[in-house]
Amino acid sequence: MSRGLNKVMIIGNLGRDPEMRFTPSGRPVTSFTVATSRMWNSPDGERHEETEWFNVVAWGKLAETCKQYLVKGQQVYVEGRLQTRRWEDQEGRKHFSTEIVADRMLMLGDRKAGHAGEAPLGAEGFQDDDEFPF
Repeated sequence: MSRGLNKVMIIGNLGRDPEMRFTPSGRPVTSFTVATSRMWNSPDGERHEETEWFNVVAWGKLAETCKQYLVKGQQVYVEGRLQTRRWEDQEGRKHFSTEIVADRMLMLGDRKAGHAGEAPLGAEGFQDDDEFPF
C-alpha cells in the first residue's frame, strides 16, 4: 500500500495575535489566523484580488515560539498538514473545521515592525542577518 502526502505551505499575514492555551496535561497549543491574497486581471483588464483565510494551530515548543514572537499583521511562512475536526453540537448539528497543523514557521518581512525582542534561530524563524542556503 502506498502512503499519501498531506503537506501545506503558505505565506501570508497574521489576522490576529496568537492565542495560547494548555491541554489538561500541560502541553501548550497556540492558534492564529493567516490571510493569503492573490491578484489577477480578468480578460477585460479589470484587476481582482481574492483573500483566503487559514486557521493555524501549533503545538509544543513551536506553540511557545509563535505566541512569543508573532503579532497581528506580520508576514509569516507556515508549513504543516491539513486536519479537519468534526463535532456535533447540543442540537445535533454537525460541524467541520479545517486547519493547518504547523510543524514549521518562519517570520518574514520587517521584524522590527510590530514586535520587540530577538527572534530565535533555527526551524522556528530566521533573523535578518541569516543567510539562505540557495
